[in-house]
Amino acid sequence: MNKFKLSLLTLAMAGVSSLALAAEQQSAETTQTSAQPQSAAQQSSTTEAAAVDAVEVIQVRGFASSLFRSLDAKRFGDTVSETISADDLGALPDVSMADALTRLPGISAVRTGGQAAEINIRGMSGGFVFSTLNGREQVSTSGKRNIEFDQYPSELINSAAVYKSPKASLIEGGVAGTVELQTASPLRNEKQHTFTVNARGMYNDRANEVPDGVEFGHRFSLSYQGKFFDDTLGFAAGYARLYQPSVATQFVGLAYNGQKDTNDDGVNEFISEGFEIQHKGGEETRDGYMAALEWTPHDAFTLKADAFLSKFDKEAFARGFRVKFGGPTAALGNPELNGSSVIGGTFNRTTSSFTRVEIVNDDNRDYDEVRSFGINADWDVSESVNLSFDVSHSSAKSNFRNGLLWALVAQDANADVPVLDTNVSISYMLNGLNLPSVGFNQAAAFSDIDKVMVSKYGIYPFVNEDEVNAYRFDASWLLDMPLVASLEAGVRYSERSYKNDRSVFEYGSDGAFLNSQPPLRLTSDMVEVVNFSGDFATYPSYLAIDLDKALAAWFPQGIPQPVQTWGTGNPDILPSQFNPTGPNTNWSVLQSGEVYEDVLAGYVMANLDAELFGIPVSGNVGVRVVQTDQSATDLAYVDGNPLRGAQNIVDDAGLVNTAYAPGILGEKYTDVLPQLNLNFGITDESQIRFAAAKVMSRPPINRLASNTSVTISDDGEISGSSSNSPFLRPFEATQYDLSYEYYIPSGAIAFALFYKDIKSFVNDFTIQQFDFAAAGFDVPTQIIDEDGIPRETFNGAFSTAVNNGEGGYIRGAELAFTKVFDSLPEMFSGLGVQGSYSYTESEVSLINTLGGAAIETTFEGLSQDVFTGTVFWNYEGFDARVSARYRSPFVSSQVGIDEQITNFDSETVIDMQTSYDINDNFKVLFQVNNLTDEPTKSYFGDKAQTGTIQFFGRQFYLGAVYTF
Repeated sequence: MNKFKLSLLTLAMAGVSSLALAAEQQSAETTQTSAQPQSAAQQSSTTEAAAVDAVEVIQVRGFASSLFRSLDAKRFGDTVSETISADDLGALPDVSMADALTRLPGISAVRTGGQAAEINIRGMSGGFVFSTLNGREQVSTSGKRNIEFDQYPSELINSAAVYKSPKASLIEGGVAGTVELQTASPLRNEKQHTFTVNARGMYNDRANEVPDGVEFGHRFSLSYQGKFFDDTLGFAAGYARLYQPSVATQFVGLAYNGQKDTNDDGVNEFISEGFEIQHKGGEETRDGYMAALEWTPHDAFTLKADAFLSKFDKEAFARGFRVKFGGPTAALGNPELNGSSVIGGTFNRTTSSFTRVEIVNDDNRDYDEVRSFGINADWDVSESVNLSFDVSHSSAKSNFRNGLLWALVAQDANADVPVLDTNVSISYMLNGLNLPSVGFNQAAAFSDIDKVMVSKYGIYPFVNEDEVNAYRFDASWLLDMPLVASLEAGVRYSERSYKNDRSVFEYGSDGAFLNSQPPLRLTSDMVEVVNFSGDFATYPSYLAIDLDKALAAWFPQGIPQPVQTWGTGNPDILPSQFNPTGPNTNWSVLQSGEVYEDVLAGYVMANLDAELFGIPVSGNVGVRVVQTDQSATDLAYVDGNPLRGAQNIVDDAGLVNTAYAPGILGEKYTDVLPQLNLNFGITDESQIRFAAAKVMSRPPINRLASNTSVTISDDGEISGSSSNSPFLRPFEATQYDLSYEYYIPSGAIAFALFYKDIKSFVNDFTIQQFDFAAAGFDVPTQIIDEDGIPRETFNGAFSTAVNNGEGGYIRGAELAFTKVFDSLPEMFSGLGVQGSYSYTESEVSLINTLGGAAIETTFEGLSQDVFTGTVFWNYEGFDARVSARYRSPFVSSQVGIDEQITNFDSETVIDMQTSYDINDNFKVLFQVNNLTDEPTKSYFGDKAQTGTIQFFGRQFYLGAVYTF
């Protein structure tokens, strides 16, 4: 902390009438002084800091104290940032860091299964958010770059900060912002020894609507922090366990991927693929571990090692039925149109259509694990020079196993040769954001064991492994100069690798009964008739199938395990003893691969301490230079030509493919990122901030994979396609922030304006006359056509993911207010409010055709309006708060349907938390999450075209916390 900031801090504390902020800062300064060696600047400011001790203080407890700590961090930080204090996380812990972060201005969450997982900052989705733990880059179980914050138990995180404007010393990567999570630093703990036990039971009030749904769960955590040997050695450890039911009842509309002239006007209308109505249930278990060892043998040196581990296992089922309309070849009667899209009518199966109802009993298992380790050495070489060295490792593994069981309606399930019942009629009428009306002529058969037969089983594992090793060196110099208070410089090198493995096992058909793989006759011990209830009570009953019993009967020799295989039906594949049946599954090989990313970054930054026209000015100015070397494994289709590198590639099943050439594709590039932060101390109570920076976010790590297909026509034209690309460059933006902060007695008001000029986005695009050879593809200069005539090759089109160069602005405003009404009568002196409102708009748009006709939408994650509000009250050990989070409509991936982008309706989520201190060590608590049972609702561009309607239920918690 430089002299200017410390002086301003002393003056500000003296001016706060309730002196609550002074109490919190005094505590923080005392703790820091006792726990850490003072820098030269801190030692020279002893006289100024002593003024704090002379101020009379009034102790503020509960939620209010955590707010003051957050305001303190915001006020005296050198960037535009928001923080959450340890008290806020420890007193009434949220389920995860995702829930905790959404209470901050300009931050919203995307709910998955009813729980906040991905966060959006200032209208930008999680892919633009960079995250660190203890200052170190974190990899993710998402298979992308954005970390899933529900993987991080709030009980094990000591503080969190969201940097909306960067500085050169921060690791690059967040166009939207950077989230910094911190675990405990034991030598900074106020007490000599602290041990905390937190236990609570959990109940979901919708679980009884889902057969086999789990109603009760629990949370448990314990942590310890201690200081030893005259406060030179500190140790902290923590464990947090979450076991909770995962339940939902849902309607999911499917994309409009067919066209048919439904009213004989000569113009085609768009037809949906169908819809799903399902019960979802399961169990989620998360075990988190944290440890830190901190050693300060003398005042000038600190060595700290820390570790974090989180295992999050999810086992879930989805049961109900999936309706397939059958596309344009089905007979459609009484169509109801919304513009050019069909939203109602009666579909009847024809001899050429696949109109049907599938009874689904899916089994999904997702085992995720995150590990993070680091060692940091901090050395005050002299009174003015500090050196820091950091080594870290972060790894993540996600093993998602998607097991699907299909059943169809037979004319007679007891026949020697079962025949599919093709008399299918499906009526429906969408009802906007309310549940639709549906009708089936086969409805009675869905729960009839003499009609329903299992027709197909498939297992589709998706395994991701992601890890990064990083090395960082930083140095700082205190300077006795009129403008620059200190100088910082550093270098960081990281090596990141990402691996994606796909595999498959399939047996049977989801649309027919195969003679070669006959359907399974169900017995009474395998099934249970399930009725919908509540809002879904009008929908037909169905058979819930015991997966284990059904598979044991269908595969008495044991269920074959999925493999990564080329499959059959491809003339380039040589058979082996193992010959998997079913369709060509070469996607399991082509979508598997590895990505490598080596990054070397360096920075220099000057910390400012000056006066301009009598106004104190602080902040920093610097530049960060980043060199990236990225590459990916590649299987290029070369039509079996050994001169172009074709090799015999053997899959897990022993099948040999002769058509592909393995290789490595990639490139290097350099980014220069200048950054500026200025803070103007207008008065003792107010300041203005200005920030400007060039920022970047790398593409999702999975999109750097290469799944390229290159072909050469008989006339010599080279063409290719790839849904991903190892040549993708980062998203880049130039951003500006201007904010005003006014610190009133026991509170603050802050107003901010922001503007981001986005340079490019990743889009799928076709490049004409693409230079394949220059891009690293092994292509011949000449071929021999089918008539034996030599022909020169020439460059044709390449369809791939590219940085399209067409960006646009994102701009907006934020208003935040915090106030504790300590001047009220004693009983109400702990009453307070905290609220924020964010407005965001953008000229950036995406084209979405999933609803039929192409429409223009905002990019993912942007809500025009975001509001957070909390009313809290603390009195004589009783602490209560009610929090609300509102976000206006936005665009995101539809629940349960990967890559199906839809518009989500606005939502308001309300939580309530209360606690009472029995004594200084023991308190009881009660809380309710999703108090109003807010559902998730989405639509395809127009609210008349229903996407998802999903209900999760309320979660009730009752428990206690013991600290000593």
